[in-house]
Amino acid sequence: MGSAWVTGGRGFIGRALVRALSDRGMTVCGVGHGHLPAESWAEAGLSGWLNASVGPEALSQLAALHGAPESVFHLAGGSTVGASLQAPFEDFTRTTHTTASLLEWLRTNSPRTRLIVASSAAVYGEARVEQAGEARRPMPVSPYGYHKLMMEQLCQEYSYVYGLQIGIVRLFSVFGNGLRKQLLWDCAGKLLAPGAAIELGGTGAELRDWVHVDDAVSMLDLAGRHASRECPIFDGGNGIGVSVREVVTLLAAALQSPKRIEFSGRGRPGDPTTLVADASRIQAAGHVGQVSLAEGIRRYAAWFKLCRNA
Repeated sequence: MGSAWVTGGRGFIGRALVRALSDRGMTVCGVGHGHLPAESWAEAGLSGWLNASVGPEALSQLAALHGAPESVFHLAGGSTVGASLQAPFEDFTRTTHTTASLLEWLRTNSPRTRLIVASSAAVYGEARVEQAGEARRPMPVSPYGYHKLMMEQLCQEYSYVYGLQIGIVRLFSVFGNGLRKQLLWDCAGKLLAPGAAIELGGTGAELRDWVHVDDAVSMLDLAGRHASRECPIFDGGNGIGVSVREVVTLLAAALQSPKRIEFSGRGRPGDPTTLVADASRIQAAGHVGQVSLAEGIRRYAAWFKLCRNA
């Protein structure tokens, strides 16, 4: 069955990944921010949890308690462009320094452990072509994107020089039940609030590659099976660009909101207008998407209503 650690295991994607690995029979331990009492571990799919920053002391403590893992899924780090613009050094520390600490710990303590790293499509920056593609030169436009790229380069260093087995997934616009931030969460709240219309930033024509969290988890798991000292990098998307306006319209229909949807025409700094994956490599590796955008939006709307009425 195997054993795995998940850094950032209490985040949106981390929770879903922990549950999927546990349901498959793996022994899963996590480290990250957030108190989780031992009596709640089993319900979350965890055999152990450490409320701590990812660093040598925490990793050694986890190993002493549960043994070194076969795989580490690294999801800890900065999570939004906006936060990185407001506090770039904090984002650097959370993403780049944390990754360097993890890599060095693995090199000196568990060099045979496979490492699967969740990076971001933000490394591509302002796309000049519709699809990004792993071979295209990264050109980030935000501290968040720069720090994710630095993280990838550190992984390549430790893979090429020291032989660590690593796989990287550049995740695109991940959504799904449990997401309590970003566009869908904010928009759902506005659609169900009083008023005849809502206004969102941007033009609505911005293209994104929307990936349900279940499929994102599948991509990370797949990257683990392909992790090697070649440090393969996969675009974690479907290769389909859907506009923000279309996604918000789907959400409004699923929420049965008659509100008029307007856009300010003003984009946020650091947000590219087009960001769509080249899914050929992840598909060639065996990934098949399971949750369509429309179905994922319907599920999200139903979940959001339950949260709102709880």
